Amino acid sequence: MLNAHNITVSFQGEELFSGITFKLVAGDRIGLVGKNGAGKSTLLKIIAKEQEYDKGTIAFEKDVKIGFLKQDIDFEGGRTVLEESYQAFEEIIETEKKLEDINTQLAERTDYESEYYHQLMHDLDDLQHRYELLGGYNYQGQTEKILKGLGFSTEDFNSLTETFSGGWRMRIELAKLLLQNNDILLLDEPTNHLDIESIIWFENFLKGFTGAIMMVSHDKMFLDNVTNRTIEISLGQIYDFKKSYTGYLGLRSEIKEKQLQSQKNQEKEIKRTEDLINKFRAKANKASMAQSLIKKLNKIERIEVDQDDNAVMKVRFPVSVTPGKIVFEIEDLAKSYGEKEVLKDVNLLIERGARLAFIGQNGQGKSTLAKIMVNEIAYAGQCKAGHNVQIGYFAQNQSEYLDGEKTVLQIMEDASSDSNRMKVRDMLGAFLFGGDTVDKKAKVLSGGERNRLAICKMLLSPFNVLIMDEPTNHLDIASKNVLKKALQDYEGTLILVSHDRDFLQGLTEKVYEFKDHKIKEYLGDINYYLETHKLENMREAEKKLNKKEVIKKDKSDNKAKYENDKAIKKLKNKVSKVENEISKLEREIVNLDIELAQDYDTVSKKEGFFDAYQAKKKKVRTLESEWEQLVETLEGLE
Repeated sequence: MLNAHNITVSFQGEELFSGITFKLVAGDRIGLVGKNGAGKSTLLKIIAKEQEYDKGTIAFEKDVKIGFLKQDIDFEGGRTVLEESYQAFEEIIETEKKLEDINTQLAERTDYESEYYHQLMHDLDDLQHRYELLGGYNYQGQTEKILKGLGFSTEDFNSLTETFSGGWRMRIELAKLLLQNNDILLLDEPTNHLDIESIIWFENFLKGFTGAIMMVSHDKMFLDNVTNRTIEISLGQIYDFKKSYTGYLGLRSEIKEKQLQSQKNQEKEIKRTEDLINKFRAKANKASMAQSLIKKLNKIERIEVDQDDNAVMKVRFPVSVTPGKIVFEIEDLAKSYGEKEVLKDVNLLIERGARLAFIGQNGQGKSTLAKIMVNEIAYAGQCKAGHNVQIGYFAQNQSEYLDGEKTVLQIMEDASSDSNRMKVRDMLGAFLFGGDTVDKKAKVLSGGERNRLAICKMLLSPFNVLIMDEPTNHLDIASKNVLKKALQDYEGTLILVSHDRDFLQGLTEKVYEFKDHKIKEYLGDINYYLETHKLENMREAEKKLNKKEVIKKDKSDNKAKYENDKAIKKLKNKVSKVENEISKLEREIVNLDIELAQDYDTVSKKEGFFDAYQAKKKKVRTLESEWEQLVETLEGLE
């Protein structure tokens, strides 16, 4: 599908990566991994033809279709969710408009015998055939299926896109991408705005995709479940193996060990040769041997060991003071946004040292409850923090609160106090902001860098209850692992809102599922929740089996009805056309009868008069016979 050869990209005189070469073929599901700032998103933009490169070539197959899901998208307002999703079917929509125009003309025109009318009928047949080939009779159902898989409800379909958050609009863009029948899918962190159920659905969809996929993702479990090939960008080079992420790590580790061993053996051989050279140089009769060994040494291709970028941030969440036994007491809590009810009759008691995960589809109230707990939004009911509770809060869009015009250092210094201002540079260094990077403005930082800065800034204030809403969005895998280790070591109360299954494993002891305005407790970790959730869904499926059979039958009946209605419409058009032809011929025969009555002798002597007269009468009888058959068939269908 494409062949990239020796691609090199530079920014401000510094190479981001150089000499990158790879092929992409149908069936490839590639995980593109690497640290934040390594060039992953840049490579996707280059393949999508949205960014130039300095050197190299990329050859594409003819007519290859590429779909690109970017991190930032622009939406045109005024469309509903369905209308925006239907934009994926440009040719079908255009064909629908043409069909509607032709049908309108056929209904209004009466020149049934004209050449133009016949051409309209011919065009109608051609367009209907084209419409069917394009999937015109299936695209609406297909769209609804994809939207539901991504978490939209039927009630959402007719809502305007601007009434949804950025995360939900991203889902609409993803739905359009999956509906377009692209040959290559380029996905830049597609799971950032998906809940666990949608991620599992998305995994199954991608496994069945027959084209090629290249995705940037920091969700290790998602990568393992979907990909069959991994390309890592590290220190300007790529490492390419036909393995999922975990398999790739193991294989690369083995290769590096072999490289190290080979390098050691080579170094021993080189040392032995150098010793012989030095020994022979001292003897006149051995000088030629020494020169021969020197030539041999110069020809040796030195074995290099793949270099790893092992720099990682250093995070530690200390507990400020010991709070009371109860850190949060929530009673009869409710929250609505206008007429939309999000939470109702929520009761929850959180004790000191609890480690909780908030799980559920987007829009079910996870982030809303987190905001209520930090007193950021109004609500009904009671949410009372316990004695000595000091909250550290990382919002889902925390990085968006950073002033883009301020430098990294200014942001930290502005948030610091007299007691920790002197530690700001050391803290930034621990989060990989060293040297000149502290003078970068926040607006030029990558998503992962902004998240790291937001976490670093949060540590400037003491806390004993840590609430983190989607903290892993945009963080690379190495940074996520460091954050996870820091949270495992954290001794305070931990509340995590996350859709990252791999990240949640081993971090929490209880799971709270948010669904239908309520929360449900699961006394176990994320694995227990997923296993139980699957069983519950199976039980629900069994309960709804009969209902689904009815729905299936209804769908089948609807399809049959559609085909029947289509046939009836076609027959009615034919009946109408035959009736018009009969009426026209009968008027012509009446006119001929009048001519005969008025001047029989003259008219009867006209050449071919009676032949034409009889032909018209015969044509009428034939049409009447055809009309009877059409009407009989029509009555049967009706």
